[in-house]
Amino acid sequence: MIHYSDEAIQEGLRLRSDYIINFIYKEYFPLIRFLVTENGGSGEDAEDVFQDGIIIIYNKISLNQLKLTSSFKTYMYSVCRNLWLQKLNKRKAIFDKLTDVEEYIDLPKDMLQEASLEEAELHRIIQIHFLSLADDCQKLLRLFTKNIPLREIASMLGYKTEKYAKTRKYLCKEELKKRIASDPRSQKIIKNDN
Repeated sequence: MIHYSDEAIQEGLRLRSDYIINFIYKEYFPLIRFLVTENGGSGEDAEDVFQDGIIIIYNKISLNQLKLTSSFKTYMYSVCRNLWLQKLNKRKAIFDKLTDVEEYIDLPKDMLQEASLEEAELHRIIQIHFLSLADDCQKLLRLFTKNIPLREIASMLGYKTEKYAKTRKYLCKEELKKRIASDPRSQKIIKNDN
């Protein structure tokens, strides 16, 4: 497997590179899964924490607010460790000391504010519903978010006209919105925002 430098990982995340995201999952998820499952969580908890961590780091990168003082691996572990501690705290779980499997750094207190946690949770809900769409809808919306012209999208997906691609995009987007809006988890986050 190819290994990427910390700078390449950050740039890949900024560009939403599938290669980099897959690399991060393969390279770092086992570490986070071990952390969470060794400290009272499930595999699903580990996936949630990991995805939330990636979203928080992505947001920091996209706002040019990420200044690494450690390796990316240590930073990723530290973010996920703090997220897991917060989840344990919300569950009123009592832990004297976490079983750590990696060095970690102390992060600024405002790093994991409630707003960024809610944003990460909402992003995860969106991702869940996006992945539940039909494959052609997922492909269409992915191409659209990469700013590929509808004419090219129609050609790539074998649609006969650009107009059909536009209609299909609208229908897929509306289906995604409907699923998200009807999810009680997203409704709770939206209520908290108001």
